[in-house]
Amino acid sequence: MAQHSGPQQRIFSPIRTALHRFAFILLIVSCFALMLLGKADTVLIERIRGAAVDLVSPIMSLASRPAASIDDVTSRIESFANLYEENLRLREENRELLAWQQIARNLNYENKRLRELTHFANPPAQHEVSARVIADMGGAFAQSMMISAGTRDGVNKGQAVLSDEGLIGRIADAGYQASRVLLITDINSRIPVMIENSRDRAFLSGDNTDRPILTFLTADASIAPGDRVLTSGHGGAFPPGIPVGIVSSVSENAVRVAPLFRRHQVEYLRVVNYGLAGILKDPDALHSMPHLEQENQTVNGINLATGVGVAPLPDDGMPDDQAPFTSPPSGNAGTRP
Repeated sequence: MAQHSGPQQRIFSPIRTALHRFAFILLIVSCFALMLLGKADTVLIERIRGAAVDLVSPIMSLASRPAASIDDVTSRIESFANLYEENLRLREENRELLAWQQIARNLNYENKRLRELTHFANPPAQHEVSARVIADMGGAFAQSMMISAGTRDGVNKGQAVLSDEGLIGRIADAGYQASRVLLITDINSRIPVMIENSRDRAFLSGDNTDRPILTFLTADASIAPGDRVLTSGHGGAFPPGIPVGIVSSVSENAVRVAPLFRRHQVEYLRVVNYGLAGILKDPDALHSMPHLEQENQTVNGINLATGVGVAPLPDDGMPDDQAPFTSPPSGNAGTRP
């Protein structure tokens, strides 16, 4: 072996040494040669490049298969672990939901029995109209939307507008085919609300930000971040109990509320007529709904005004105990009939 390797070593040793010495220079010369060739014959370079890609791609594909297989196996193992944890969590949530379902059934039965015992008069059926948001007119100075429902669909000024989560605003202007919704975050919005836990009353006042503030709170109000805010029903604007938002921050300067809806993700809304005339421009609009005209409730022989929840006044427009004084025909002045 030493005899055969001697001549080969004498032949290839100078070539190897020259390559090691001039490798950098050869690479630079090759690069310039390729650049010049690319400028001189672009088609030839493209063909060489395509052939090189076709030659190298099978090798790269074979080399990448083990790594892809390892990644696939790793992701499957991780997914199995996540599925196991999610299954345990869902089982626990299912047990909790079953317990709450039983509690809800018991409370529903008890509520039904109490309503029957107290002869509770159910409120009139509400009228709902679903509409699509066709324009978002929000900006630095206004927070409103345009929906594809108007007076032809039974929508009137002042009616509540709800999303899937809760109250989003009210109808500010109602046209024949479309209406404008004033959001609860608008600076012109004032909504009577209450805190769910403490039952403290306040006004939710918009200030053109994503976090409206609570105003007219009492000094001893008990509020903490995370408390739910509901409509209080005062003023006849909205019925009590509609979810509005969650208290996000409590400070000495302001109590801010996070609405339950995300304005830029709202696509469809529900316009609900609760039969309340608190902020309706035209009180006669209450009787424009078929469901309100057909429902006249009678309690103890007194015909109640539909949707208002109070007994109607006598023909003269005043209660019996406040009837105007009339002198009797017998001349006994100072007595009431």
